[in-house]
Amino acid sequence: MHDDGNDHHTHAHDHATAERWKHDGVRVIPGDRLDANTAQTPGMFRQAAINAARVGAQKIWAGTVAIQPDAKTGVHHHGELESVIYVVSGRARMRWGERLEYVAEAGPGDFIFVPPFVPHQEINASTDEPLHCVLVRSDNEAVVVNLPDVAAAEAPETVYWVDPIHKHP
Repeated sequence: MHDDGNDHHTHAHDHATAERWKHDGVRVIPGDRLDANTAQTPGMFRQAAINAARVGAQKIWAGTVAIQPDAKTGVHHHGELESVIYVVSGRARMRWGERLEYVAEAGPGDFIFVPPFVPHQEINASTDEPLHCVLVRSDNEAVVVNLPDVAAAEAPETVYWVDPIHKHP
């Protein structure tokens, strides 16, 4: 192909791309404009911020959840999805395992990672403060598999996050 220095085609393409990105590029979703038209659980209020319907997200879902004092989910897992929970305020207690035999707590600024297929239960550990979290999932489909027949261990084993920086309490 002969290059005569003519870049009209490239320029036109760049302009079209730039125009498309004006509305399909970075999006800011105001915190007071989240979508409550998502799965709800008694004692909890979930709102979607990022999903396919709102912004065209194909591989990720993000939103918030407010959990009333003493409220908890049923035992469930999220299929192949990976989930991240960021605690904004309050105290989160997570129980997990085949019989919910493990437990850990998280507070403001902490992140919780839930791998695929792990049976778990989210609990507001406080009896008087709401728990506010940001949720991020690795797909925009809301996969929830409820496990009503899980017989919970009476006294779950506390699991501490121990690594070279964080020593066992």
